[in-house]
Amino acid sequence: MEEPLISSLRRAVASSPGDIHLRVLLGQQLLRAGTPGSAAEAVSLAAGVLQQSPADPDARQLMSDALSGSVAPDAPLSDAAAPRAEAAAAASGAAPETPPEFDWNAAENDVHELAQPMFVDSTPSVAPGSGFDIERSVITLADVGGMTAVKNRLNAAFLAPLQNPELRKLYSKSLKGGLLMYGPPGCGKTFIARAIAGELGARFLNVGLADILDPMLGNSEQNVHEAFELARREAPCVIFFDEIDALGQRRSQTRNSALRGTVNQLLTELDGVADQNEGVFVLAATNQPWDVDPALRRPGRFDRTVLVLPPDEEARESIFRYHLQHRPVEGIELKALARASAGLSGADIAYVCEVAAERALIDSATTGMLRLISMTDVTDALGEVNPSTSSWLESARNVVLFGDDDGTYTELKAYLKKAKRL
Repeated sequence: MEEPLISSLRRAVASSPGDIHLRVLLGQQLLRAGTPGSAAEAVSLAAGVLQQSPADPDARQLMSDALSGSVAPDAPLSDAAAPRAEAAAAASGAAPETPPEFDWNAAENDVHELAQPMFVDSTPSVAPGSGFDIERSVITLADVGGMTAVKNRLNAAFLAPLQNPELRKLYSKSLKGGLLMYGPPGCGKTFIARAIAGELGARFLNVGLADILDPMLGNSEQNVHEAFELARREAPCVIFFDEIDALGQRRSQTRNSALRGTVNQLLTELDGVADQNEGVFVLAATNQPWDVDPALRRPGRFDRTVLVLPPDEEARESIFRYHLQHRPVEGIELKALARASAGLSGADIAYVCEVAAERALIDSATTGMLRLISMTDVTDALGEVNPSTSSWLESARNVVLFGDDDGTYTELKAYLKKAKRL
């Protein structure tokens, strides 16, 4: 038999469904009674109250107690609910009602935003039937230190039209086509692509060479198609092709029919994105833009380019800070390090920090006395590392001087002149 107080509270709640305090009180009494199913019903009552009043402290406490089962049989009632308990107890002496069967599915829907899961799997989700990982980007361009020129170019060529539909309509600005980022390796092109996805509030699909190429005839083309189909299903989505020069190599330079078919399929999918699909944004990165098939560079495809150069001084300072912030350091002068590391890529700076940490670790192991990473460790490591961008800049110089330039490399040419490499 159900307690008379609980039966009275049920009738009181039925007659005054808008009284959230009575519902909290009924939930508290159910927990105190400790009968089978009482905790589940208390969760449902608390969820209903929180839908009306998300900040109600008694309802939040009831939800917490019900989920954890931490309420003792003699736990006191809330101050707001106690007077209603006495009134409800004297309300009626009718026979107790049979409690309704609890709907677990409805309760889960009510509280899914209130109760955090015990364990969270942070690995990217894999679409059923697909070998591609798709993720939600949590970074934006604000997380990219320095590189103001790159951000301005990205905003003008890509982000501003997407984020301002009214202005886009006014100026008849087309969204057709994709964006190609090029520059020396290790300078953050993939990181910037993820930041763009974060700016757009879109999912991020990273497609590499290994995800596409397959020795079986026709499989590579099918993989390209599946990547685009996944991006369309998950729209808004940024689909990012890394090393596009290998995937979309000049067909005149290859005798491999499979690679030719892959380029043709990529062209077909890009045209489909341009003409039919909404919410699919295509980005690509390459270290060798001069090896990309010219057909991929035509209007409506990868017709916009952004040069991502070695990080500027502000960016280098941010990169040093990022790679040293979780290591035991002392006396580190970030601005001095940023000035002394001109020409290094982000990957170079990460390696410098790794070498400095290694120096301190070996010294600590040798002497038996733990010591922190000092400024000397980092500057000595800087002296051991040569810029990995030098060979790329030399290749770029040859292209600018002796290659056919349709204006694509104007920005690169200006940089090489400024760096006195022309």
